[in-house]
Amino acid sequence: MDGWIYYLAAIALGIGLAAQLPSLRRAWRDPLKRTLCAVILLAGSCFALGAPSTVAFINRITGVPNAAVPLTYGAVTAFSASSLALIIQWRGGDRDRVRRISRNWLIAYALVIALQIGLFAAGDAPVERRTDFDTYYATTPFVREMIVLYLVAHLAAALTTTVLCRRWTVEISGWTRRSLRMLMSGWLCNSAYGAVKLTAIAARWTGRDWDVLSTLLAPLLVAIGAALITAGYILPLLGPRIDSALTLIRLRPLFRLLVSPAEEKQYTVALPWHSLADVELHLTKRITAIRDALNHLTIHLDDHVRERAYSRAIAGGSSTAEAEAIGAAAMVAVAAQPRLHLTAARINYGLVDTEQTELVRLSQAVRTPIVSTAVREHAQTRTSRQGRQHEGRTRTRSVHRRSDTPR
Repeated sequence: MDGWIYYLAAIALGIGLAAQLPSLRRAWRDPLKRTLCAVILLAGSCFALGAPSTVAFINRITGVPNAAVPLTYGAVTAFSASSLALIIQWRGGDRDRVRRISRNWLIAYALVIALQIGLFAAGDAPVERRTDFDTYYATTPFVREMIVLYLVAHLAAALTTTVLCRRWTVEISGWTRRSLRMLMSGWLCNSAYGAVKLTAIAARWTGRDWDVLSTLLAPLLVAIGAALITAGYILPLLGPRIDSALTLIRLRPLFRLLVSPAEEKQYTVALPWHSLADVELHLTKRITAIRDALNHLTIHLDDHVRERAYSRAIAGGSSTAEAEAIGAAAMVAVAAQPRLHLTAARINYGLVDTEQTELVRLSQAVRTPIVSTAVREHAQTRTSRQGRQHEGRTRTRSVHRRSDTPR
């Protein structure tokens, strides 16, 4: 894998970490948030340390051939342990039990890292290998054991995390379930990475050269896996915001219909740049504006308009639910137009469901042709009635003038 891909992955993970820093400052005492940020940081560190140019730089400044290896192995092992601890904390349960299990995993993998360093120091790896260290030293005493220990520890964490995610998916739904499936895919890639590396090393033990598995396929698998894992951990945080953003967009037609530009300012929230992704407050304001406007229109909702639009929608092949939304949208759209002073006897006061889901359906129906037709008919009726009223006033004035004329 080319060096720039390592750095590109590290930069992408760094951006993901930066996006988490504001919430980390607000919830520093939250172990789940701290562990999440640690996982993203370690994932980025693994790629940055594993880049061939970084390996050469570390080896050069330390003066120790392959000094970058235990650093990279340590970062990957720490990433594996932190990811496993994050899954345990995320699933929750008894707080003391969760804390104890997480601590035990972290301690065990800290010992693995210490043992890796000790084995590297005891071994002899004088020739710098930037991309094929695993297979080149696959038969070297102590170094061989360090490599196998690193891969077995990584594979164990990957398989354990995959199993935990699989068990959890049957218990939940929504964005959490989607993220768990993404995590499963990512950790399966990491499991494949460990298996491929071990296969290449075992091939060396038997005198075969399958180094391409270790130098080309394995890095590709771990890159894909890291991207899927990081996305899987971030998705539950972004998912609800994505839903809110989509709802905000879907409510726009109804909001534009009911709220004038002058009134819109009081329902607009000024947020700093780092809060723009948090659309929940914007959505709350928009729903409040729509509900306030509908409340003011209640006495002008004409059920006759709704019934006509509903019948047209049914005749046009719409389902009952779609026709109901179109009928309600037509009634609201007509009520929002400039109104005549109608007598109460002509009005059948209709009710509009203001639950968020129903408001979204209403908003999506506002732009349908049937609603436009209802508004146009209302405008024509209004114009015709104004004409008749004007004609009646003119006739009345004419009669009065004739009655006032001297005979």
